[in-house]
Order: sequence, then structure tokens, then C-alpha cells
Amino acid sequence: MKPRFVLLYGSQKGQAQAIAEGVAEEAETHGLFAELSCLENNEKYNLETETAPVVFIVSTTGDGEPPDNALKFVRNIKKKTLSSDHYKHISYALLGLGDTNYANFCNCGKAIDRRLRELGASQFYASGYADDGVGLELVVDPWIKGLWNAIKEELSNMTSKQTECVKEEVRDSSKETPDPSTADMQLNLLSIANCQNCKSIGQSEKLANLASPSVSTTQTAGSDLRPDSSSRRIGLSSRTDGALSADAGVASLTHSLPPLSQSALNIPALPPPYLCVSLQEMETTEDVRTIDKNLQEVPISKATQLTRGDSVKTALLLELDISTLPAMTYQPGDAFDVYWPNSATEVEDMLHRLGLQDQRNHRVLISLLKDTKKRGAQVPSYIPQNASLLYLLTWCLEIRSVPKKAFLRALVEYTVDGVQKRRLQELCSKQGTTDYNSFACLLYLLFCLATLCLCIIHAHTCLSTFLSPSIFNSLRYHLYSSCLRHPGKLNFVFNIVEFPACSGRTAGRRGLCTGGLFDLISSRLVLPGNVKSSSKPALPKIHVNLRPTCTFRPPADVSVPFMMVGPGTGVAPFIGFLQQREEQRRQNPLATFGETWLFFGCRHRDQDFLFREELESFVSSGVLSHLQLSFSRDDPEEQEGADETISPTAQRRYVQHNLKLHGRQVTDILLKQKGCIYVCGDARNMAKDVDTTLMEVIKAELGMDQLEAMKTLAALREEKRYLQDIWG
Repeated sequence: MKPRFVLLYGSQKGQAQAIAEGVAEEAETHGLFAELSCLENNEKYNLETETAPVVFIVSTTGDGEPPDNALKFVRNIKKKTLSSDHYKHISYALLGLGDTNYANFCNCGKAIDRRLRELGASQFYASGYADDGVGLELVVDPWIKGLWNAIKEELSNMTSKQTECVKEEVRDSSKETPDPSTADMQLNLLSIANCQNCKSIGQSEKLANLASPSVSTTQTAGSDLRPDSSSRRIGLSSRTDGALSADAGVASLTHSLPPLSQSALNIPALPPPYLCVSLQEMETTEDVRTIDKNLQEVPISKATQLTRGDSVKTALLLELDISTLPAMTYQPGDAFDVYWPNSATEVEDMLHRLGLQDQRNHRVLISLLKDTKKRGAQVPSYIPQNASLLYLLTWCLEIRSVPKKAFLRALVEYTVDGVQKRRLQELCSKQGTTDYNSFACLLYLLFCLATLCLCIIHAHTCLSTFLSPSIFNSLRYHLYSSCLRHPGKLNFVFNIVEFPACSGRTAGRRGLCTGGLFDLISSRLVLPGNVKSSSKPALPKIHVNLRPTCTFRPPADVSVPFMMVGPGTGVAPFIGFLQQREEQRRQNPLATFGETWLFFGCRHRDQDFLFREELESFVSSGVLSHLQLSFSRDDPEEQEGADETISPTAQRRYVQHNLKLHGRQVTDILLKQKGCIYVCGDARNMAKDVDTTLMEVIKAELGMDQLEAMKTLAALREEKRYLQDIWG
């Protein structure tokens, strides 16, 4: 019997699960057996009595929250009734997945890691934290590579300690004969409890270096990053000599330059197939509601443009009529998904390229291969049963998404041309990471339309390899309308996403969903300054699904003060917050209400100041105590409450500048009055800058050092008083 270890994963969109499944399969090649389980399936594992090494692979979702299938586990280990030696018998390793474009990077993994240590568990291999913002593989692959020796060393240590314990028992046998029914359990617990913490010396420093985005992944020719059977070393024999030389001296999507063009490559192994896919003729297609039982088709009752025509961004407000849907209730701070079909032209193009025009209405049948060895194999839940091929491509698969390296790896198997095969191998290899990141935005133009459907229909490889984590073409928009003020109406605001022309794409284009919504309502759009509703026929219907939140809501206690940071369309949910507060003040005029602050910013006061009249009305009525405005492209000297500490050359002011200007009030509300702060909007820049500013404010106002300020901010997050709803 092969030595065993326990492998547990928590995954929201499938990445952590896929990595865990890959680790389980690779374990076989190292002479090990991995008992793979999802964290929510606690009937399949028992950490209370586990004696083997335990490996955790977990992702983070939302506002630093655990994945849905790890939530119960995290809650259980956080119980205050657990003793400090509750898990002293556990020896573990942990890999966390996250994205530095969002706040609370790898928060779930770090929380589990911290709590296991608090409960006495020891770490046999340093934790790894992979960043999807720069490429998970930069940390994941080296971490997995080092995991095998660490596990084997830990198993060897356990065996040695058990042997020593056995010898000790033998020496003492003349004094007392142990009960044979309990001896093994006693020996295992004793040996594991004595294991030292984190036995692989120096691994923490190595993984810390691997996590740095500046670490190069380029390898010299002939050097294998992963020399085991989980990777394949590709030489230069498949390359047509000179065919890929970049004559212009510039690398492109189809041409590479030295040293990449002259390097031996290390590419990941192709996962074995586990799905059987076929087409069956049928007469009708399935209705869209079969995708999701919670999906609702609702009419648009009004469409308004909030920004002026000369604004850089175009913000639209749509009002949906949900009066006929009594089951669809919501609260301020809730969000919903808009489900939008793929472009009919692009779907037709895919069908044409694959020669499947005549089979568009055939039913797609997917089942598991009878002889599959994949643990936990199941048909993807996002593929509806009995759906037609046309329906699947239109509503279920995000065919515009940038393909991941695993997708490119699969395309290698279907590429006959040696030049194209080599370039695909480069782009999915470790050595080609720089080129992949440079040309990722163009990859779908060449690869997705021509190959995705082929792989699905013939089921040569794992279907899930080719699908984006976000399977549906869904975009999440924030509700801002309170049910107290606008019963039966659902309002949301969004910017039209614009992709400018670039190398390889001669014309700009709009985002699939936002561009589609604009085209749908453009002829009946109410422009700024026009107070009259459109007199034209009712607008079409769209498909939405409510996604309630449990945390991003105003305090239940109206006496608790709170601050809101929402530049641009990030202000949307806070309109709902304030509408609710307005109604609460009307119903309870004698109640004591806490202060409300809103930090809003945009480019120009006169072009894209969203909800200006409504916000000014909230200030006049006292619903909004303080409205702090920042206009990044206007002259700062003309702005109200201009920050005099800003240099005259600094012509742009953002919400974080106003936060810093009012640092004393910020710390007073958050730390003395036990108030809350909410941040909504851009994750890449704004949310990071706000986080940094809050730390600086805490340091300056309370005289703390960096570490103390970080702990204070972390405590606010832990207490759910610093909440973010942000997007990248």
C-alpha cells in the first residue's frame, strides 16, 4: 500500500479544485496516495483523529471570504471553545489562491493557516500564496514541485518517531503490557504531537521570493523546471527552421524571439479525458430559464444616460420593473447578475468554422467515461441537460474570454502545423509567461473560435479545462434603489466598457454585456437634462438573477455612524443606503441617528457627477451628514474644500486625498465610535489607495507604527466594520 496523505480543497470557481485534483493525480507518480475531499464533505475525512500529513488548497472570494464549500469548515475551526492543543496531532501544508487586484489577498488561506497554528497544528511545509493577478503558476508550480519531498520527509519522520515509540514501549513492556486495542492510536498521537513546527528549513524564504512578481521564470535551454512525469520537455525538432523568426525584430502572437525561440520548453501534462460528449438530433431548443432556476426575465421600464456626451465614460441607469415578481425582494447593498448572450455573429462564425451549421439544433449529450480514474469526476453543473449546441454556445460558454494556459496546452494536441504547434507550446510553457501576458488580450481571436467547440463535441480532453471560471456571460451590477422608496422597481447604473483599437485589432469594440445593453436601449435613451420619460414603446426584457449579500449592508443599528467611499459607479449601492436611511428617519423622527459620510469622486463636476441632484438633496435634508467631493480632472483650486497640502503641480485629487484630509474624523468614527466604512468600486487602483490611506491615517492620528496600524485595520475587517465590494 502506498503511503497516504489527506488532500482538502475549498474552491469557489473551480481553480483550487482543479489544482487539488492535479496534485492527487501527480501523487501516484511519486509513489503516494492522496485522499482527496472537498472541505464541506466532512464525512469523508476526520481531522480530529487524522494521523497522516494534511494538505490544504483553498481560494478566497468576495470580501476576503472563504469559498462557499469551505465556509462551514472555517466557522468550525474558529469556535472559541476549541483548546490551544486541539489540533496538536495535525501536521499540514497549505496553498492559498488569491488576486492582489482585490483587497484581503488570500485571506481565507491565511485565516486557516493562522487558526491551525493557534490550535496547535504544526506545519511541515511552508505555505504558498499564489496571485492570479500576475499568474498563479508563478507560485503554484514551484510549491507543488517542492511538496513531494516535503511530504516524503514528513512521512519518514513520522515513521521514525513511531519506531522510537515502539522501542520505548518494548523496553517498558516488562513493567506494563499496553492494551493492544489502543496501542497504535497512542503511538500515532504521541509521534505527531512531538513533530517540530515547519520542518523544511528555508522553505518560507524560498516561497516568499517565488511570490514576488519580479522573479523571472525564464529557464536556460535544457533546464527542466519540473523534471517529473507531470511535465513534458519539448525540444526544437517540431519547429520549422526559421519559420517563426521575427523578421521585424519584434515578438508577436505568432512569432517569438530569442532566447524563447531557441529554448527547450517545459509544458504541463495534458489531463486525461473523463467526459463522453455526443450530438443527437432533436426538433426544438431549450428555453433559457433552464440555465438557472433563479433566473428571471424582467422588462426595462426606463433608460437614462447620467453622463454628458463629452464625458470620457458613458454611464447609464436602467430601471427594471419587478412588480410582477413578488418573490424577488432585495435590500440596499444587494447585487444581481445580468445574463447576456454571446454575439449571434460570433456564434455563427464558430459553427461555420467547425462545419457544424447543420447540427446547430442537435442536443449535446455529456456523460462520464465509464473507465475514468478521475477522483470526484462529475458532469459540469453549468451545462444544462438536453440543451442544443446553439443554445450551449449562445448562453452557457464564455467564448470571448481570454483562454488560460491549460486551454492552449490542449490546442497543441490538435495542431498539425509545426510552426503553430511550437508557438502554442511556447505560450503555455513556463518560459513563455512573458509572451503569454503580452498577447493574452488577442489570444481568443486566433484560438477560441476555431477550437473550443471541437474539443467539446469530440471530448478528447477534460471539458472543464477549456471553460473560464465565470462560465456564463454574467456581469455583476450593484443595486442602489431601496425597496422602501421605490417598491416594484430595480435600478442599476453601469459604465459602457470600451476596448480601444490596439496591435492586432484595428477597430475598437464594446464589452459584450454593457455594449449589448446600450445597443438595446440606445434609440429610447433619456439624455441628461431631459426630465420627460421616453414616449416610445416599452423597452425589451433582460435576464437577471438576484445575488443577495449578507455583509455589505448599512448597520442595523441606526445610531452607528458609517462612512462610504464610492467614486464613479461605485456610488450606486450607497444611494440605496441613503434612501433607506431617509425612510428610517421619516418613520422614526425621534430616533438618534449616527453620522453618514460619503466620499465621492469622478473626472469632472459638470460631466460625470452621478446622482448629483439626489446627493445634494440628501445633504439638504440631513440624511447625508457630509458629502466630500473629488474631481480628478478639474482645477483643484476651484474644488470645494481643496486640500492645501497638495502641491500646485498635483492637478488630480481622488477620494483617498479627502480621506486623508479628514483623517481625524475617520479615526474617531471607526475607532472611538465603533462605526463602519464601506468601499465600492475599482479594485486595481482606488481600493488599494484607500487601504493605504486608511493605514497612514491610523498611524498619524494614533501614533502607531506600521505593524500596529496593520493589525488595527485587520481587526476592523474581522469585525465586519471595514467592508469592500470591489471589482477588477
